[in-house]
Amino acid sequence: MKGYLSLFRIRVQSGLQYRIAAAAGIATQFAWGALRILFFKALYETNPAALPMELPALCSYIWMQQAFLAMFASWTVDKDLLDMISSGSVAYQLCRPMDLYTNWFIQSFSNRLSRMLLRCLPILLVAAFLPYPYGLLLPKSPLSFLLFLISAPLGGVTVVSLTMIVYGITFFTLDSRGFRTVIFTAADFLTGSLLPLPFFPEKIRPLVQLLPFASIQDAPLRIYTGDIAGMAALQTLALQLFWAIVMVLGGRLLMARALRNVVVQGG
Repeated sequence: MKGYLSLFRIRVQSGLQYRIAAAAGIATQFAWGALRILFFKALYETNPAALPMELPALCSYIWMQQAFLAMFASWTVDKDLLDMISSGSVAYQLCRPMDLYTNWFIQSFSNRLSRMLLRCLPILLVAAFLPYPYGLLLPKSPLSFLLFLISAPLGGVTVVSLTMIVYGITFFTLDSRGFRTVIFTAADFLTGSLLPLPFFPEKIRPLVQLLPFASIQDAPLRIYTGDIAGMAALQTLALQLFWAIVMVLGGRLLMARALRNVVVQGG
């Protein structure tokens, strides 16, 4: 356990060194967040009563989405790990007295966490001072904020476990770009990154909200804005916990099977 904690600390400290990249990311996220708000503002000017979220809550959703993008982005993968699998240098990792899945999981989670820590505070501070209704609002209640603090890490665990499944599948392929494109495109749509899930058609919305993708980002952000509250918030947390456990166990089983059959060529 001490070795894994040291790995986590080293990875976070290393990630915090990339301040120039973080500054560029902050500027990009501000621009993208503003464009999305302007797009939705045009929709709300036509018929606001027909839309499922109030504009202030939606703006808070978007700014929180941008602030925590580094943590919740489904398409973020560690290219070094993919290269290890493709080149065969993963053999060196297997020689270490550490569980490969846990090692890579901690590495992936700490990389996301460090990037998020560099970006989230400036975005949240600036968004909080924007004029109403375009800025970031405080949580609906202290309970909503507390539930968000529980929900957000569960979303982080779920999205990292999704990338671990991608790494596991990569062991069985010569080139992982094809299925990665399919998985991450679907995940980007179903997590609410492109369109918040309340805006989905009513016929498919209940199904989409039950999928693991909704537990990554949509659940914590809607809990923060108060769109999910009370008993519904507790049920959402239970669903998040369920998917986090299922995804981690599924990734572990896939990785174990891959490592039993892996063949490293070369000398």
